[in-house]
Amino acid sequence: MPGIVWIWLAAVVIFLILELMTPTLIFACFVIGSLASGVVGFFYPDNYYLQIGIFVGLSVILLPLTRTLAKKITKESPQKSNVDALIGKVGLVTRTIDPDLGGQVRLEGETWMATANEKIHENNKVIVTSVSGTKVHVEKKPEERIEP
Repeated sequence: MPGIVWIWLAAVVIFLILELMTPTLIFACFVIGSLASGVVGFFYPDNYYLQIGIFVGLSVILLPLTRTLAKKITKESPQKSNVDALIGKVGLVTRTIDPDLGGQVRLEGETWMATANEKIHENNKVIVTSVSGTKVHVEKKPEERIEP
């Protein structure tokens, strides 16, 4: 077996290990390109330009195809975690929120620094609209009126 084939097989193994470490299907196209170049290298061991051309050509063609496949396979987690789970939750203002100075809100048993676009007084209910670092941005919860 020509020596160039071993080089292409080593490339296959390296790209396969990289693909297993980063499951994004980016290196999968390089695995296929290296494998195809190794097959060509077996039959035409002295034609390096052809082998490199096949590697580059297949990799460039397969790269957008594997990205499309990866997007179809992976799905966003339906369950939000960490601070993303706070968005939409209702909290209670424990220290008046000033648009310039901020304030504090009690959310699910924890006290958070809060900001808002308007002044919101203590004991008002608020809804979390976003989280930035250790601060939550809130809006005043609309009053719920019960019609008789």
